[in-house]
Amino acid sequence: MKVDDFDFDLPEELIAQHPLEPRDASRLMRVNRSSGGIDHLVFHDLPDLLRAGDVLVVNNTKVIPARLIGEKEDTQAKIECLLLTRREKDIWETLIKPGKRLKMGQTVVFGNGLLRGKLLEILPDGNRVMQFSYEGVFEAVLDALGNMPLPPYITEQLEDKDRYQTVYAKESGSAAAPTAGLHFTPELIEQLRAKGVEIVEILLHVGLGTFRPVKADVLEEHEMHSEYYRVSGVAAEQINQAKAQGRRVIAVGTTAARTLESVAKENGLITAQEGWTDIFIYPGYTFKVLDGLITNFHFPKSTLIMLVSALAGRERILDAYHLAVQERYRFYSFGDAMLIL
Repeated sequence: MKVDDFDFDLPEELIAQHPLEPRDASRLMRVNRSSGGIDHLVFHDLPDLLRAGDVLVVNNTKVIPARLIGEKEDTQAKIECLLLTRREKDIWETLIKPGKRLKMGQTVVFGNGLLRGKLLEILPDGNRVMQFSYEGVFEAVLDALGNMPLPPYITEQLEDKDRYQTVYAKESGSAAAPTAGLHFTPELIEQLRAKGVEIVEILLHVGLGTFRPVKADVLEEHEMHSEYYRVSGVAAEQINQAKAQGRRVIAVGTTAARTLESVAKENGLITAQEGWTDIFIYPGYTFKVLDGLITNFHFPKSTLIMLVSALAGRERILDAYHLAVQERYRFYSFGDAMLIL
């Protein structure tokens, strides 16, 4: 299957630059996997679209202020550092811009010396491994110096950095938000629970590999970056019980979907575990756990639209995306949502 099979024309003005208020005011396109039927709704309609007993699986990761601006210690040349994955206590895999400016063993200074980073290793994919030194607690230093790592296609300033966090975010570690969850409000979650919908939390720290363009011409040649996940025993038990009773399991976002499928056995049950996943889901994949998905509208030719196409069918999803463009839906991180059932 070719990467170009997942291309579509997207006008730049449809890329959402800011989140709507309130969060659940975004539009919601409902796509029926069987019939291909499409409805145009609003996200706060979600309780009316789900059943008592449905399980919504959310990713409770929290975005860290991972974007740091510093300068080379010797030349004072400007260096941008994006924290991607924590390897050890003070050793991180990072994205450095401009990468060629920093040589092995050289040091970047942030915040007039509050934080220092030394280049330890250059990885084959161009990422850099940095070792940081500081006084005090790293998280406190990062809060003082770091900025939210908004995607490059968002060019407007974000006034409230909490709008790039879900309302249920708990454990810090992501370089990007699980954006399908940005539509939920505390009030909407309470309405869902009152309806009898279960909310189950799992964890996947989102890296940039999920969002990087596919450079291969053929899908099978693309390699995903690994991301850390954790599924607790309580979460596994809730999901397995729902599957055993024939209740629907619906992932909120592609990160939750990938985590569930990473820990699933062939019989559809999941196991409590933690580790690293590089699962790549594209058409032809047989889902073991998922019955539905809430997701945003994604990049052309991205691994995310490939995952969505695996669930609902490539032609059906591309038709839905073409309709979304005609109907002026808002795309990407701060954009509108799709519900596939």
